[in-house]
Amino acid sequence: MASFARWCFVHRKAVLAVWLIALIGFFAIGKLAGASYAQNDSLPGTDSTTAQQVLTTHFPAQAGDSEQIVVQAKQGTLRSPAAQTAVTSMLARVAHLRHVVSVTSPYAAGGQISKDGTIGLATVNLDAQARNIPNSAVTTLISTAKSADSPLLNVQLGGTAIGNVAVPGGVSYTSVLLGIVAALVVLFFAFRRSVLGALLPIISALVAIGAGLSVINILTHAIAVASWVPYVAIIVSLGVGVDYALFVVSRHRNGLLAGQSPEDAAVTALNTSGRAVLLAGVTVCVALLGLFALQISALNGVAVSVSLVVGLTMVASLTLLPAMLGFLGPKVLRRAERRRLAAQGRQIEQAGGFWLRWAEGLGRRPLIPGILALAVIVILALPALSMRSALDDASTDPTSATTYQAYELLAKGFGPGFNGPLVLVGQVNSPADQARFAAFTASARSQPGVAGVTPTQLSPDGKAEVAEVFPTTGPQDAATTTLLDRLRADVPQAEAGSTLAIHIGGVTAANSDYSQVLSSKLPQFLAVVVGLSFLLLLVVFRSLLIPLVASILNLLSFGVALGVMTAAFQFGWGKSLLGFATAAPIEAWIPALMFAVLFGLSTDYEVFLVSRMHEEWTLTGDNKRAVIRGQAETGRVITAASLIMILVFAAFIYGGVITNQQIGLGFAAAIFVDAYIARTVLVPSVMHVLGRANWWLPGWLDRRLPRLHVEPAELTSAGQVRQPTAVGPRVR
Repeated sequence: MASFARWCFVHRKAVLAVWLIALIGFFAIGKLAGASYAQNDSLPGTDSTTAQQVLTTHFPAQAGDSEQIVVQAKQGTLRSPAAQTAVTSMLARVAHLRHVVSVTSPYAAGGQISKDGTIGLATVNLDAQARNIPNSAVTTLISTAKSADSPLLNVQLGGTAIGNVAVPGGVSYTSVLLGIVAALVVLFFAFRRSVLGALLPIISALVAIGAGLSVINILTHAIAVASWVPYVAIIVSLGVGVDYALFVVSRHRNGLLAGQSPEDAAVTALNTSGRAVLLAGVTVCVALLGLFALQISALNGVAVSVSLVVGLTMVASLTLLPAMLGFLGPKVLRRAERRRLAAQGRQIEQAGGFWLRWAEGLGRRPLIPGILALAVIVILALPALSMRSALDDASTDPTSATTYQAYELLAKGFGPGFNGPLVLVGQVNSPADQARFAAFTASARSQPGVAGVTPTQLSPDGKAEVAEVFPTTGPQDAATTTLLDRLRADVPQAEAGSTLAIHIGGVTAANSDYSQVLSSKLPQFLAVVVGLSFLLLLVVFRSLLIPLVASILNLLSFGVALGVMTAAFQFGWGKSLLGFATAAPIEAWIPALMFAVLFGLSTDYEVFLVSRMHEEWTLTGDNKRAVIRGQAETGRVITAASLIMILVFAAFIYGGVITNQQIGLGFAAAIFVDAYIARTVLVPSVMHVLGRANWWLPGWLDRRLPRLHVEPAELTSAGQVRQPTAVGPRVR
C-alpha cells in the first residue's frame, strides 16, 4: 500500500488526468448511449406471475398495463350533458393515442360511476407492460387526458405507467445540496476550520459518484436497472465516500502536524487509514453483491449499481485523494497551524480531553452504562417485531401528484379496495370447469372483506376466464393480504376433481408475492452476511468474543433501523413531522439493501475502534488500558465520520418521496445508535466486563486461521506493535 500511495502522490498529474478523462468519457458515452432503465419484478413460480402469463396468452388485449383516468364533476354530476360531452370527447382522443388498445368509458354498459354521480373511472388498456411503454407516450396520454380539466371537471390519472412518469422519483437536488453542506460544516470543524481539508472529501466523493452514475446509464443496456436505483446509489455513496475520505485526510493532517513531509504524510495515511478504507469498501461491495443470493431479479440491478458506485468512491479515496493532497501540500492545514508548525516544530496531539475522560469513566464503572445502552437499543428496535413489508402504491405518493389525487378520488367514490383489485384467472377446458370457476367467484363474493366481484369474462379462445375482486380495504392494508391468502386457500377445493386451474394475480397480488418471497429469504441473507462478518473479525483480531459481540451489534443496529422506520411510517408516528400523507408498510426491498450497507459501515467502525485496542493489548497485555486508549484515540474521528453520514442521510428524509424518507431515516437512526451508543458505550463496557477473555482464542484454531494484518508491516514486528504517540486513526 505504501508504494502504491507514493506512486499516486508523485504522479498526481497523471492520476488526476485519468480521473478527469474517466469522468468526461463515461459521461459522454452515457449521453450518447442514453439510459434504458427497466424494472424487472418478475418472480417465476409465484401465483401472480402464472396469472399474468395466462392473461398474456388468452387475453392479449388485457395483457398490457391498465391505466386509470378518474374524472370528478366539480359542479352537478357527471351525467349532465356538458360533463358527458367533455369526458366522451377527451376519451375519444385518448383512444387514438399510440400504445392504447382500448378505452372503457364510465358511460359504457357496466361503466364505473359512483353512487352520487360525481366520480367516474375510465380504464385505458395499453399494449404492453408499464416498463415497456416509452415515457413520451405516457406523457402524451397525461396531457391529452388533462386537456379536459376545467372549472367543470377535475381530471386525475393513475396506474403504473402514469406513476413512472408523473410521480417525482429519486433524490431532489435540494436534498443532495443539504447533505453536502452538512458534511462540509462537520468536516470544517473536524479539521480545525481548514477549508481545503473540508473540501477534499466532498470533491473526491462527488467525482466518483459522477463517474459511477454515468457507468450505470451504460449498464442499463446490459442488465435490468430500475429508474430509482441511481438515486439510492447517490444516497449511499455520498455518505460512504465522504466517510472514507475523512479517515484518509484526518490521518494525513496528523502526519503533517507531526512534522512529516506532505509526501510521507500521504503515504502514511494511505498505508494506515487507507487499509481500513479498502477493507470497508470491499466489505460493503461484497455484502451488496450478496443480494444475488436472494435470487430476486429486481435486486440484481441494485446490487451491481450501488456496489459499483461505492467501489468507485473507495478507489477515489485511495487514488484521487492522495493526488489532490500532493497538489495542496501543507495547505491542507490552515494558516495558523502552518505558522505554529514552522515556529514550534512537531505538533503531536496527545489523547486527552473529553474522550479520555469518557473512556476512563467507563473503565471505572462499565456495567450500568452498558446495561442502559443495551436497553436503549432494544427499546428502539422493538417496533421491528411488528414490521410489515410491501411495495408502495399511489397512497404513499406526494399529495400533489396526480396518482395520489386519483387514488383518493377512487377511494372516495368506490371504496379503498377499488385501487387494488385481485384478479381471478381460471384456465378452463370444459363447461364443467366454467361452472366451477363461476362457483368460485360466487363464493369469493361472500368472503369477509370483499366489496364486490365483477362478472366473469371468457377469453376469445374460450380457454380462460377472468374476474376482479374488490376488497373493502386498500392494497397495502394487512386485511387485503389476509383476504388474498384466504382466497388462495380455497383454490385447491375449487379445483379438486377437475381440469380447472385457478390463479390470483393483479398488481396487489404481485406486490404481496414479491414481499413474501423477499421476506422469506431475508433470514438466509442475514445469516450469510453476519457469518462473513464474524469470520473476518475472527481472522483480524484472533478472538472469539470480539467478533461475536460485533455480530450481535450488527443485528441490533439493523433492528434499530427497522424499528425506527416501523414506528415512523407504519405506525404513522412520524407523519406530521416528516410530511407523508398516509401511514404505510416498509418498502419490501429496503431491509435487504440497508443491512448490506450497514454491515460494511458497522464493520468499518468496529475495525477502526478495536484495532487500536488490539494494538495496545499486543504491546502491554493490559485489557483495561487497551480499551481506554483505543476509545480515547478513536472517539473523535468515529463520531465525526458518523455525524457526517447521519446528516447526509437525514438530508434525504425531507425529499417528499416516502421510499427515500424510509432509507434516510433508517440509515441515520442505525448509524447514530451504532456510533454514539454501541461504539462509545456498549462495546467498551462489554470489553471492560469481559477483561482478558476478549482476546482469547484456542491455540489449535489460532494455528489454522490465516494471518490478516490490518496494520502495515512496519508497525508489526515479532507480534508487537510499537507504541503510538498521536491521536487519530492508528490502525487501518
